[in-house]
Amino acid sequence: MTNEAQRPAARRRRKEARPQELTAAALSLFVEKGFAATRLDEVAARAGVSKGTLYLYFDSKEALFLAVIREGILPVLDEGRRMLAEHADDPVAALRAYIRGWWSMLGDTPYGGVPKLMMSEAQNFPEVANFYLTEVIQPGRALLQEIIERGVAGGVFRPVDSKLITHILMAPMLHLALWRHSFAACCQVPDMQADDYLDEYFRLLVHGLLVHDKEPNP
Repeated sequence: MTNEAQRPAARRRRKEARPQELTAAALSLFVEKGFAATRLDEVAARAGVSKGTLYLYFDSKEALFLAVIREGILPVLDEGRRMLAEHADDPVAALRAYIRGWWSMLGDTPYGGVPKLMMSEAQNFPEVANFYLTEVIQPGRALLQEIIERGVAGGVFRPVDSKLITHILMAPMLHLALWRHSFAACCQVPDMQADDYLDEYFRLLVHGLLVHDKEPNP
């Protein structure tokens, strides 16, 4: 009879899967199928472990989702705070770093599918949605709002409603991520080139925010 020591190393390792392997499997399924349609046994199977092994780390699908967010997105917010400190005296550079950083660390990764997931299922899972709102959306908006307020205070940006403007500024970035994980993923349509899209967006954004000698009529 084959004992544990004689089994292939890969099989033994999968039996002792790390939580990060489980959250990676969960993220891929959440994005592919949605939160409601994903079953824990599917997550376990994709990670190559038993459902019982998954329950050693996570007691529910909600707990697994929270771990996905904490592991992949919350560290990006910490990096955003570091970036804000690095560009404290240059709001234009800070704004560019925010946009590019958001895309490279979130939008252009498997986590880029999470906004689509949350928008489609928030109403059905309000506790999960509230967690995402308070732990991800609001801190992310606060960073962007601080960049805008520093620019206005320094006379670089024209006076704007900083709370309102953050909603407006995030919309094109979210659109790019939503497009990537919807039409571009399944239909024969020209994909938007992210670099070109973000460059043009940044030019339009800065032109609209910068102080000019003569403001155009509304």
